[in-house]
Amino acid sequence: MRSGSERQRWRNVLLLALGQKKMFRKWIPAVLHLLVYAGFLIINIEILEIVLDGILGTHRLFMVPMGGSYVLLIGFFEILAVLVILGCVFFLARRNILRIRRFHSPEMTRWPRSDANIILLAEIVLMLLFLTMNAADQAAQRTTNPGLRTGTFPVSGLLATLFGGWSASALRALERTCWWLHIAGVLAFLNYLPYSKHLHIILAFPAAYYKRLTPSGEMTNMPAVQREVKLMLDPSAAADSASDALPAKFGARDVADLSRKNLMDAYSCTECGRCTAACPASQTGKRLSPRKIMMDTRDRLETLGKTSRDASPPQDQEKLLLDGYISAEELNACTSCSACVKECPIGLDPLDIILQLRRYLVMEESRAPAAWNDMFGNIENNRAPWKFSPDEREQWIN
Repeated sequence: MRSGSERQRWRNVLLLALGQKKMFRKWIPAVLHLLVYAGFLIINIEILEIVLDGILGTHRLFMVPMGGSYVLLIGFFEILAVLVILGCVFFLARRNILRIRRFHSPEMTRWPRSDANIILLAEIVLMLLFLTMNAADQAAQRTTNPGLRTGTFPVSGLLATLFGGWSASALRALERTCWWLHIAGVLAFLNYLPYSKHLHIILAFPAAYYKRLTPSGEMTNMPAVQREVKLMLDPSAAADSASDALPAKFGARDVADLSRKNLMDAYSCTECGRCTAACPASQTGKRLSPRKIMMDTRDRLETLGKTSRDASPPQDQEKLLLDGYISAEELNACTSCSACVKECPIGLDPLDIILQLRRYLVMEESRAPAAWNDMFGNIENNRAPWKFSPDEREQWIN
């Protein structure tokens, strides 16, 4: 993991992960996303009361200790629940009716598209269960044997009129059914989370904390290679004995060669596609998609994990990240402009993975494009990318 300014790193956590600063380049989806994200987390604070009611056999345990503020708090939760539902409906419409282009790129196969819809529908169902549970409870309070009176909640109080003709036992059954389904739904969501792209809800915070503070695209020099270049440009330069040993491998060929931050980024990816939408190579028809780079890295990791668990490994176990998942054509299309890094809402770095794979491609396998080899030869012979003699350097100005 990276080191650096603690203050800047915590600032990134607050602005990128918690404040979602980069999302606000597009205001409407940003506001709705914030409402869905914050609303879902805040509303489920009430799960504490729901669980304790089940364990202790009570009903609305916190109502008496909190007094009048209880009605205000639940009312706030209900308004948030309505906003979460509206936000989820909006996002479902963008994906499935408006069909925003970046949600339907080639790498967005059936599962990535379904994953997003499953989560959005699950959030809608959980919010409806919460409101229906409260509405049934509000309606039950208007019967001849109301029990505790909470006061009227703003949303469920209106919905309670729909159950005006129901008996007390039917209302109790409906309230208990929603109560159980809400708990089961939240627990199911927590179990589903590690298998979903929505794991970014958790990983966005460490990803933002460990975001690189140096300029994106800046590669780490290899001392042994740097020494050779210095000697090539100036044979009289003294050799640095500390850098004589060559590294075991140049760049990365598979996920085991990548850093832990690269791998965490792959699992932190939200698959929003903003990186690919901003990528000039992708927009001009090249095969490169920064989002696909992240998805392929994660898929390769999951394949390795499955191989380690299964008694009979899959046939493609030798299918490495380079060539097996990500092609040389994709890597060579990258211009290293860092647009993908700039656009990522939580500061993920697909460019670093691209550069590591490309370093292996060039330095280990000598598979650079012909134009690159010409440039490398010119730098070696002429000390510049152009095919002109160093004696003619002054003429280049003209």
